[in-house]
Amino acid sequence: MGDRKAVTASSGGFDAVVEHILIHYRWVFVIVLLPLSLLYDVLLYVRSWVVFQLSSAPSKHASKVENVAKQVRQWSAEGARTPMCTARPSWQTMSFRHAKYKKTMFTVNVNLVDILDLSAERRTVRVEPLVTMGQLTATLDPLGWTLPFVPELDDLTVGGLVMGTGVETSSHKHGLFQHICVAYELVLADGSVVQVTKDSDPDLFYSVPWSYGTLGLLTAVEIRIVPALRFVKMQYEPVRSLEEADTVLRRQLDLPEENEFVEALMFSKDEGVVMTGQMVSCVDWGKLNEIGRWHKPWFFEHVRTFLRSGPGVEYIPLRDYQHRHSRSLFWEIKEIIPFGNNPVFRYLFGWMTPPKVSLLKLTQTQAVKKLYERNHIIQDMLVPIEKFKESVLFFDEEVAVYPLWLCPFRLPSEPGMLRVDKDSMYIDIGVYGVPTRKDFDPKETTRRIEAFVSKAKGFQMLYADTYTTREEFRKMFDHSLYDKMRSRLKCDKAFPEVYEKVCRKARD
Repeated sequence: MGDRKAVTASSGGFDAVVEHILIHYRWVFVIVLLPLSLLYDVLLYVRSWVVFQLSSAPSKHASKVENVAKQVRQWSAEGARTPMCTARPSWQTMSFRHAKYKKTMFTVNVNLVDILDLSAERRTVRVEPLVTMGQLTATLDPLGWTLPFVPELDDLTVGGLVMGTGVETSSHKHGLFQHICVAYELVLADGSVVQVTKDSDPDLFYSVPWSYGTLGLLTAVEIRIVPALRFVKMQYEPVRSLEEADTVLRRQLDLPEENEFVEALMFSKDEGVVMTGQMVSCVDWGKLNEIGRWHKPWFFEHVRTFLRSGPGVEYIPLRDYQHRHSRSLFWEIKEIIPFGNNPVFRYLFGWMTPPKVSLLKLTQTQAVKKLYERNHIIQDMLVPIEKFKESVLFFDEEVAVYPLWLCPFRLPSEPGMLRVDKDSMYIDIGVYGVPTRKDFDPKETTRRIEAFVSKAKGFQMLYADTYTTREEFRKMFDHSLYDKMRSRLKCDKAFPEVYEKVCRKARD
């Protein structure tokens, strides 16, 4: 017993030291993680380029899928004692949370990381689920194609965006990520492989998004693509009140043919910048801003300057625009590298940023985890645009985290977890950072936010913590089609329900 107490005390002392270093000497972590992150990126890029150039991925895809199916059949042969999930370590995901449930389930190894095919005739690209947005745009853009919208963080995967969700600045025209997908390939609980479209099996097709791998294991996705132009013409319009922000956003959303991209950043409840953009093939002299260059200021800080300078227009290279929030992880990097936007740091070390979220999670100690959970919030809440002003005021009262990311999107009336009575315009309110309200409590504050969003007939993105009860969760999300498919595909023993994978208890 004495030895156990000594070990506990030693562990507690180590955690305290780590927490002190994290707060006061953050550069120690930076100088270690940034080179590792850069090396990881280089290796992934080289591998992806070589595979695509040699066209080896398509020929190997069938055998990789068969390996997944073989593991599912093995699970069945061994008695189907526990539900299945992928063996992908939770530290490799973009979510800051760890997946506790993986420790108790039958894990299926999935090595599906390649781009399979691009068809100019069909205007689609077919990819495996672990293909990232950075990998995809690096391949598509030089060929003159792009996705109708690209969720901007480089490391977001296609599978995560399908099984979870993704939203972007052209979502006011195209909807969520699921709405630009035309076909899914899945390995089902019986080991069979199916190709699904909304014509071949509409019930399953509409059930896949937001299902988090609880209906089958995703092995390929076919996604719509559109012709790409070289640049995005960006217009910045500062707003000085929440009322003005609402007015300007609605005005710009009424011009879908002129505005391919619409978003806003609120730097307080009274100040923000509304941004609109269009793809163009050429630029005005002196107005090109290559914001993706390593030495450039973080994008959100660049946007902030328009509060002082007034309205402005500039041109951004397409891929720089698509990943404009990647280098600063929106604005989370200011908590990781507070000095990261200093010109000296940017010019000397900016080419190594950002640190990989996966490496941050992999090297995270218990002290860091607790510090992060006590003093941080990361949530995306999807609410009807009519609730925009009320929602911002509510978030200000509860957490007062700024900037807020505002991204309008069209939500069509169709079957699935996000069921609405008619085609509607919603807005994603992204809250990422350290709350400044003294009474912030991770659980209780999030519970109040969830209740507000549910009452507003909105939805919570599920990559982050949810503290809802099962009953509250089923009230927020329409499970009617999902339950029907779970029964039809005999998923009860094969996969947990969505709630059992996303609720806080499954991630502790």
